[in-house]
Amino acid sequence: MSAEEYQSAWELLKEAYQYQMGGDYDMAVELYKRSLDLHPTAEAYTFLGWTYRFQGKLDDAIAECKKAIQIDPEFGNPYNDIGAYLIEKGEYDEAESWLLRALQSKRYESYHYPHYNLGRVYVAKEQFIKARSHFEQALKLSPDYALAQEALEKLRRKFQ
Repeated sequence: MSAEEYQSAWELLKEAYQYQMGGDYDMAVELYKRSLDLHPTAEAYTFLGWTYRFQGKLDDAIAECKKAIQIDPEFGNPYNDIGAYLIEKGEYDEAESWLLRALQSKRYESYHYPHYNLGRVYVAKEQFIKARSHFEQALKLSPDYALAQEALEKLRRKFQ
């Protein structure tokens, strides 16, 4: 692989991300796939999975995240994303194990996400003390994280 191909793959990934954020998911999928054809990266597989999630294709999203993990098992995003997709499917026990793995990942900048998602799992499983702990941990890591603030406030109101 040439440095030029590598650079082109990253440029395609960035372009795909812009289309994804703009809501043009079909174009984003096309560009992520072109990026992956040039140089497979954990990021491109993870973002392709995220795009599939926006399209309602949760099983495809999970499959792409598993490909990302094969390329880079230390990249935390796909573990969290799989957990979040499993929450959407109502598969809380399986989601929990993926989210715990996200917290153990060495290459991850957003540990507040798996804490928040674990909180969601524990609310669904009616383990409210654990849920509160994870929402609080998410806020300790990212004090302005509105979803965690709302979830914690909802829990507090429930038990007043």
